[in-house]
Amino acid sequence: MSLQLEWVAWMPSPPLVPESGAIDEVHLERMTLGDKSLEREVLTLFSAQTERLLGILANWPADAAALAHTLKGSARAIGAFAVADAAAELEDALRRGNAGPELLAALGTAVDHARITIDDRLER
Repeated sequence: MSLQLEWVAWMPSPPLVPESGAIDEVHLERMTLGDKSLEREVLTLFSAQTERLLGILANWPADAAALAHTLKGSARAIGAFAVADAAAELEDALRRGNAGPELLAALGTAVDHARITIDDRLER
């Protein structure tokens, strides 16, 4: 018996997190059970929380790693995976004692994108 091999062209894998927007809408809808009222409430709370936490983090408090961890969990819950990743990076750096302003700025940028998406979604 002879084995015949074929050349298969390389294809990139799809991203684990959709790149289409700052919020994974399918994840958000699943987490809110398709309830639009609950979705609006969760998005409004997340937007307010991010504003408050970024303001606190700007002062580099002693509990900054815990605050970044909180933001990471909230972001994952609504499908704001870029925010979650940036918050995780900041949290890890803070726990290692080598966080710099560039990580906080990256988190701020991710939050800005998420909040724009949230504002657009809430206006619909």
